[in-house]
Amino acid sequence: MSLEVPRPIDPSLHPLVTGNYRLATPAIEAFYELVTRCLRYRIPGALIYGPPRIGKTRAIEYVRLLLARQHPKMSSYHAQCEHKPKHAEGPFFTNLLEAVGDHAPHAGTSSAKRTRLSLRIREAAARAGSGTVLLFCDESQRYNENEYEWLRDVHDALDRQQIKLFTFLVGQQELLAQKTALQVAGKTQIVARLMVEELAFYGIKNPEDVATCLNGYDQTAYPEGSHWSFTRFYIPQAFDAGYRLVADSGTLWQAFEAAHHKASLPGNLEIPMESFTRAVEIVLKESELKDAPGYCPEAALWTHAVQHCGYVQSRHATGRVLAAV
Repeated sequence: MSLEVPRPIDPSLHPLVTGNYRLATPAIEAFYELVTRCLRYRIPGALIYGPPRIGKTRAIEYVRLLLARQHPKMSSYHAQCEHKPKHAEGPFFTNLLEAVGDHAPHAGTSSAKRTRLSLRIREAAARAGSGTVLLFCDESQRYNENEYEWLRDVHDALDRQQIKLFTFLVGQQELLAQKTALQVAGKTQIVARLMVEELAFYGIKNPEDVATCLNGYDQTAYPEGSHWSFTRFYIPQAFDAGYRLVADSGTLWQAFEAAHHKASLPGNLEIPMESFTRAVEIVLKESELKDAPGYCPEAALWTHAVQHCGYVQSRHATGRVLAAV
């Protein structure tokens, strides 16, 4: 049995248990390419938009991890835009100060917060040894025109100090409507600074995408540099005998397809990252007790995992059609 095979770490510390891991999907790769293109061509801002629960927040975290590895001198921040009944300047700058790690984000007047934000970013850039800073604003459809203006002011203030700020507005489809409304209203300075490029973010759309993601479990090692891929950690005997999750990509896609049709959900199948990872985790955890040379999960287990991963429930709950991109 799999549990008798000694593991390199305590299983309770594994990323699959803690949830602290990120998978590269084709959409995340497109997001990273957009970011690197903006850096290369010095495009100061872009929109990344898509339906809720599709994996945009996880994508930001993955892109930031990749940036830290590929561009260690660049600083990047992840601001979570809050829903506020009043769009006041003080809370807006408090939110950004929290994102950049200020110790007392609520302290001081709006203008003091604004000054401190520029100072914190400048200090981080100096420590890192680069004049380039990236800011990812999550759920940014919650911003209104004033907040976009204040964000533009931050760009200008840093620009005067020879610091180049790149802003990535990540949110729901309403972001696109906001861009159009700003263009119609003649607010071209906001669009030209914060909304130049656009990317429609999407879920897992076909069996090839499923294979790409399952391959991540087969290839990614933890601890890093060890021979213990995520798949091997859970079913080492099956893995050592040649089984790989990627071999079941068609089966998993069909299981999602069957659930989609059975629930009479509208639109084409597009699997949110949250549902996908939960389904794979269910299969690995259930397989752990059945591990043996020659073991591979039955189609019924993949169907069970899809039923319990929350895909149908979340689609019914949001009542949203995932637009085909």
